[in-house]
Amino acid sequence: MAKKNKTLKDILDLILYENPATQDEIAERLGISRRYVTQLIQPLVKEGSIKRAYMIDLKSYEEIAESLGGYVAPRDTSGNVILNDMLSNMAKHVHSQLETSFDAILEYDEDKAEKALEMDYATNNMVEKIRTSVETIASIDQHSEFSKSILYTEVAYDLERIGDYCGHIAKFVINDIYEVNESILKKLKKMHKTAQKMIRLSMLAFLEGRTELKDDIMELEESIHILQSKSINLIATQMAESSFDEKERSSYFIYLFRVIKAFERIGDISVEIRDVAIEFHENIPRPTTPRSFR
Repeated sequence: MAKKNKTLKDILDLILYENPATQDEIAERLGISRRYVTQLIQPLVKEGSIKRAYMIDLKSYEEIAESLGGYVAPRDTSGNVILNDMLSNMAKHVHSQLETSFDAILEYDEDKAEKALEMDYATNNMVEKIRTSVETIASIDQHSEFSKSILYTEVAYDLERIGDYCGHIAKFVINDIYEVNESILKKLKKMHKTAQKMIRLSMLAFLEGRTELKDDIMELEESIHILQSKSINLIATQMAESSFDEKERSSYFIYLFRVIKAFERIGDISVEIRDVAIEFHENIPRPTTPRSFR
């Protein structure tokens, strides 16, 4: 019985923190059979504790985990700790999604582009998990600061938007028939590296209270805008040298502009996460004027 309860707790932790897509994935990650996974979680699925796409109701998780506490060392399930873990896992997933999307361009690999697009389903599912968890925490913890907890949902939606722009990057390989010119690819590599760093620093600012990174993030945003401008100038030169009688060639430039715009928007969203971090940790309200008008 003790072993069975520990395995069930491991399954619940995996569902809550790691976002598995299927029972097969749960079984593989824990080194157990799929049949055993089904046997353990089927009662919880029937009673509604585990929901679609392997989401677990947070209140049910706490009740079940408490009942198993005699068999396993309890994990810290305080609201912010759980939300931090979930948001951290989502950020890692989005980093990987961006990496896979850009690798698809570097290697002109349609399979990787398709994989990057598939990863967006998990990104969207993670947003829903965080949103419902914030609502549950607010309902069961009368002392929680709901106005602060809701900021976790905002950051999750920001990461989802970054995931959407990763899709724009991946679609370049699927939609186009030309590989990127080497001179422009060099600029894209720098934009990709800068965007990844901006995501990482903005999440450190929010998850760990590293608000002193705000100036570094703004410097990186300036760099990404400079790279965007240089890339557009290179494309304009190439467009001037091309015949627009070639429909495929004109589509190439349109899709390339979308890739550049995607990196710029990822940078902007990272700054928005930084602003949320400052509001969360320093109680400094964000500007109400949209960034594009400041």
